[in-house]
Amino acid sequence: MEKPPHLLLLLLVFFIYGVSPVKSDGSDHRYKVGDDVPLYANKVGPFHNPSETYRYFDLPFCSSAPVKEKKEALGEVLNGDRLVTAPYKLEFLGEKNSHVACRKRLSREDVAQFRDVISRDYYFQMYYDDLPIWGFLGKVVKDGKSDPSEYKYYLFNHLQFEIFYNKDRVIEIIVRTDQSFLVDLTEDKEVEVDFTYTVRWKETEIPFEKRMEKYSLASSTPHHLEIHWFSIINSCVTVLLLTGFLATILMRVLKNDFVKYSHDEEAADDQEETGWKLLHGDVFRFPKHKSLLAAALGSGTQLFTLAVFIFMLALVGVFYPYNRGALFTALVVIYALTSGIAGYTASSFYCQLEGTNWVRNVMLTGSLFCGPLLLTFSFLNTVAIAYQATAALPFGTIVVIFLIWALVTSPLLILGGIAGKNRKSEFQAPCRTTKYPREIPPMRWYRRTLPQMAMAGFLPFSAIYIELYYIFASVWGHRIYTIYSILSIVFLILVIVTAFITVALTYFQLAAEDHEWWWRSLLCGGSTGVFVYAYCLYYYYARSDMTGFMQTSFFFGYMACICYGFFLMLGAVGFRASLFFVRHIYRSIKCE
Repeated sequence: MEKPPHLLLLLLVFFIYGVSPVKSDGSDHRYKVGDDVPLYANKVGPFHNPSETYRYFDLPFCSSAPVKEKKEALGEVLNGDRLVTAPYKLEFLGEKNSHVACRKRLSREDVAQFRDVISRDYYFQMYYDDLPIWGFLGKVVKDGKSDPSEYKYYLFNHLQFEIFYNKDRVIEIIVRTDQSFLVDLTEDKEVEVDFTYTVRWKETEIPFEKRMEKYSLASSTPHHLEIHWFSIINSCVTVLLLTGFLATILMRVLKNDFVKYSHDEEAADDQEETGWKLLHGDVFRFPKHKSLLAAALGSGTQLFTLAVFIFMLALVGVFYPYNRGALFTALVVIYALTSGIAGYTASSFYCQLEGTNWVRNVMLTGSLFCGPLLLTFSFLNTVAIAYQATAALPFGTIVVIFLIWALVTSPLLILGGIAGKNRKSEFQAPCRTTKYPREIPPMRWYRRTLPQMAMAGFLPFSAIYIELYYIFASVWGHRIYTIYSILSIVFLILVIVTAFITVALTYFQLAAEDHEWWWRSLLCGGSTGVFVYAYCLYYYYARSDMTGFMQTSFFFGYMACICYGFFLMLGAVGFRASLFFVRHIYRSIKCE
């Protein structure tokens, strides 16, 4: 018995929350005076390189007790989180003043290492009762000098924790570095450092259920909302223009043709056919490389379903800020569970196109997106291992992902393929296909594939480019993005614009007596992914300060996979829209 969509969504929400780190330690977040509240040091890294992060104790910090690692969920590991016990002890309602956490004598190598990371604007991230806190490790004083050898380097060795509580719960924490506590690391010599901290507790009326709202509201300021709504209005205008344009085509051009064919059949036979009507014997001729086309359609449909479920989970509040790894967990789980959709869509369509080797088609479908993603991951994980960064996945995590692929993804893909093969439905073509293909007349340069792809991708991209900046600043920066309702509207507009522009270009292609529309519609629909990747180049060089081989390879490598997924997803949307349109117009005329 099939589960209804709302039940499946509830199961996904339960799973994501079930592996959420908020619940993973078994704590209900209620404390008594003097109770140890968990403080975990997560990672350190250059502020402008979000992918280049390292374990906290990869730097020569000290600790007053043996360091213990926190057990992490799959999503946390994929997110690069590596939580360990911090050297600071913050008991509930326990105030401290310049308390020494630990003392360490830094060697000359330690001093040089700290000096290097301070010059690269390294920050640290910690979690106190699952609330995130950040701070910089030190500062560089230039005093107007241009020679780096004359700069002064200082390490912050004192942290001020200001914690807000409501009865027996922690509500908010703020950490500040004290500028009056500095350790001079300019010279290459051993230094004795006391790492100290101060703790102050304050009562607040904010309820525990709303303690994460301050992070959500960071992206919902009036100024930001005004920009987001401008983006939506801009996109809606694009949709209205396209809708009016297509309505003009359908109501004026096609309607006249339909009337001529349906009003007087004999008169229609006496007149010479022109434009798209000439192609009724060729427009449904099966394309070349139909196995690859069916695989692309199956993979694109799966990715579209994945995107829809992600938006549904976002709208019900699963991806609140700093719910560590929830998005990555959702992506892995939903992709695995929806692989049957890819197998069924690809296999059924391939069999409709009179394909015979459905097993190879299913294998091609399973590797069309996962294959490039696996190659990219293998290279980037090797780079992360070489850098000893937290982005490098442990062997155990790789085994878990492999088992998910082997025990969930692959079986569902095969079952979907078998179901699609057994469907045994014929391709619904309103016109019979002639034995010999019609010759395609020479085309002007702007009617060829690449110019058509450029035109098809520009309009959908123009509808989303404003929102893209905020998404990039969140994924590849430190900005918080929580306006999922607006993002869902933009995604809906993107799908509509892609479908409309692909249909329009398909009509123009048929009007020019070119019947090879199958691949063209998929390529034109997916061309927005190419524009998004071009935007990656602009963002990297003009809007970000990312540097270094690791960060550059991570940015362009994973964005290539994301844009390729966009290409497949929107290509499937464009192809489906064009197929519906072509069937509709040829069903409306009398063709032998």
